[in-house]
Amino acid sequence: MMRHIAVIDIGKTNAKLALVDLATLREIDVATRPNRVLAGPPWPHFDTEGIWQFLLAGLAGFQRKHGIDGISVTTHGACVALLDAAGSLAAPILDYEHDGPDTCAPAYDAIRPDFDETGSPGLPGGLNVGAQLFWQFRVNPGLRARVARIVTYPQYWAHRLTGIAAADVTSVGCHTDLWNPVARRPSRLVDRLAIAGKLAPVRRPDEVLGTVLPGIAAATGLPAPTPVVCGIHDSNASLYPHLVSRAGPFSVVSTGTWVVVMSVGGSAEALDPARDSLINVDANGAPVPSARFMGGRTYELVQRGAAQRAKPEDVAKALRERLMLLPSVVRGSGPFPAAQSRWLPAEPAPGSGAREVALSFHLALMTAECLTITGACGPVIVEGPFARNTFYCDMLWAATGRGGVASGSSTGTSIGAALLFGVGKPASVPDGPRTFPAAYVQYAAAWRKAVASRQKP
Repeated sequence: MMRHIAVIDIGKTNAKLALVDLATLREIDVATRPNRVLAGPPWPHFDTEGIWQFLLAGLAGFQRKHGIDGISVTTHGACVALLDAAGSLAAPILDYEHDGPDTCAPAYDAIRPDFDETGSPGLPGGLNVGAQLFWQFRVNPGLRARVARIVTYPQYWAHRLTGIAAADVTSVGCHTDLWNPVARRPSRLVDRLAIAGKLAPVRRPDEVLGTVLPGIAAATGLPAPTPVVCGIHDSNASLYPHLVSRAGPFSVVSTGTWVVVMSVGGSAEALDPARDSLINVDANGAPVPSARFMGGRTYELVQRGAAQRAKPEDVAKALRERLMLLPSVVRGSGPFPAAQSRWLPAEPAPGSGAREVALSFHLALMTAECLTITGACGPVIVEGPFARNTFYCDMLWAATGRGGVASGSSTGTSIGAALLFGVGKPASVPDGPRTFPAAYVQYAAAWRKAVASRQKP
């Protein structure tokens, strides 16, 4: 019987290994380490070897303490691994925040498909995988010839475990420019980049890719037949428990470095590539209207490590004085990519409770804007670290006027990735209506009015 699932969860900020008990859908053990970016050469890249040693040690420890019945993988998007004929990296895995691809943006834009085909907006740096590949092949002319297989990031780790190369539909459908989500096939860019024979087979995230290699079993103590599923993009991992437990329409807000809003049963009519909205692809291969912004990064930049636990009087002060942070702290992405952030009427002191509350309100209202863009209807489920931020959740419910729930899991991605084994089913969560004092609704209206006035030429 499948019970203990080890989940490799590689976020942009941290690499995690969680052990999920499928009987209770709880994490019974977790290990983390920073996801370091190495400077190069040939470009800034992820410390894959450091992560790999961390994962092997963690798997060995989990196996000794609890036993592992299967392994699943979930990672951030905008990332692929280029494998050579021997299955090793043909080049280090590019950090998608590197601005190298911007240097050849006009040439790349000339070949990238339209938004209508891919549902993928043009994004800065390497946030479009197609732009990464175009730039890498330009600056390293021999690279394309050395590449035998291109695998999406969850499948890089699954490949190291099993030796089997694959891509999964949620990762290749995550603003890569490489996928047509409506037709459910590769976009024309795959041929234009001359990688049609190199892109690994695209599979469902819940397919069992294989079992761990003998060397992995020997190094970790895992049983030789331990199965490994294909793996899934992290935001879609947060969505997955709800896909299998409730009917639409509903929206899931996956929070972390990125806040990603995915609206099942939403509308694509208002999606605007200039506002960082897009079509994601869920674990079943279906298109899902989505929008996002760098919420976790915004929190880090604004607080600068000086956050303080706010008190009720700080909430009252923020509401009464309309302490507001207008977008955008991280420019170039999100629903207001060109806007310059500003505090109204004045910036609260670093480390103050008022700053914490106003920042949380800002993040909630940015999320509410993303929900509007995706044509969301039905309840809103918040996953990840922001689910524990009551100021964020209270303002989000008030601003949207809909029912919702804050997930109790410390990381929704791990539960979703574990459920790919098809065992267990999350309990449905009541989505009763929520009411808040008029001051919350009035604050949200004032924030939107201030933002709208700044968007006018």
